[in-house]
Amino acid sequence: MTLNRREMLVSLGGFVAGAAQGRLDFPSPGFPRKSDFRFVEGWTYINGAYTHPMPIAAADAYRTFLDHRSTVGFSDAPARRVDPVDAFASLINAKPSEVGYIPNTSTGENLVVEALGIGKGQGNVVTDALHFDGALVHLMALQKQGLDLRIVMSRDGRIDLKDMERVVDRNTRLIEVSFVSMYNGFQHDLKAVADLAHAHGAYVYADLIQGVGAVPLDIHATGVDFAASATYKWLMGDFGLGFMYVREDLLGTVFPRLHWSYESAPDTEIHTSSLDPQSPTPLTYTPGTDTNSYTHLGTLAYGARAALAVSLPYIQSLGVEAIQRHRQPLLQRLQAELPRLGFRAQTPSDSTSPIVTFAHKDEAGITKKLAAAKVNVRLASYWMRISPSVYNDMADVDRLLEALA
Repeated sequence: MTLNRREMLVSLGGFVAGAAQGRLDFPSPGFPRKSDFRFVEGWTYINGAYTHPMPIAAADAYRTFLDHRSTVGFSDAPARRVDPVDAFASLINAKPSEVGYIPNTSTGENLVVEALGIGKGQGNVVTDALHFDGALVHLMALQKQGLDLRIVMSRDGRIDLKDMERVVDRNTRLIEVSFVSMYNGFQHDLKAVADLAHAHGAYVYADLIQGVGAVPLDIHATGVDFAASATYKWLMGDFGLGFMYVREDLLGTVFPRLHWSYESAPDTEIHTSSLDPQSPTPLTYTPGTDTNSYTHLGTLAYGARAALAVSLPYIQSLGVEAIQRHRQPLLQRLQAELPRLGFRAQTPSDSTSPIVTFAHKDEAGITKKLAAAKVNVRLASYWMRISPSVYNDMADVDRLLEALA
């Protein structure tokens, strides 16, 4: 059996995913899931919003991929395997045809802005101060070129929909938001945002990276038009591979085919052989009709895909709702105790996202305390972000509080 480059890479990625899935026997849900992950002894990690560890089983699938990638004579892929696109679509209640691969979240945001033709003299864009900083960099750069950009500021750690309503008008082309804010975990009501946008003839793009896999999401119920997420946070994957969602009825119209690659057409055939009856026609192809054929622009990070073929079923086996319930007491304890130690809460007290953030003025002192206690959280100059996951328990929270006391 002879494989072309695309078939070879797909086959190899499928082999690892299928082999790993065949070995896995996910246990009944129960928390914390410390034994499912590998940590250096003595360290406490409460920083999943920064980079989430891979489950051991997903990392093993990645290593198996590398073994076969570096070994001549690997076996063909077995029929049984998990397709990460299908698994992600299931996780957000989308159709698989509405989901495509992208290398990272920012690529998805850029594709949406490009598709809508956003720029000077082409309507306004509404976003908020709690949106992903990389997206704000993009939009503020376009603002310097003439884009009418309207940024809604936060109040008490929230974005008030009424403040957004005041700046949305009939010339609004796009509302961009983060499902869950990377800064303080504020969670948008995506349906309310989509209803506001659609009432004015605008579209909605949602950055999902800090929510998907950690917060229940039904993308169809929200009415969101476009969304994107990398996979190295709550999806427990790796860098270099993400997913993009495009509402099915927008493909080919509102979201045109902006770029082409061999992945744009599922039946590409070369006819340059002198024995080929279709020669001298160099190539035949039929453009694909699903989101992946619009967004998948070339070779994937296939090792990351092999890991996702394990990590996504792992998340589904635990249940996103159960994951959320597990961490809520941990977050509530942090919200109650850290203000007593002089930290100022930045996250709404009723938040159910995986992130709590506190303001501070002592980066150097806090850094020393956390290093001495071997506790890892996200520490910036004037804020500290804590983001527990399935492997954390109250003992981890106690260790953090003791270190900061």
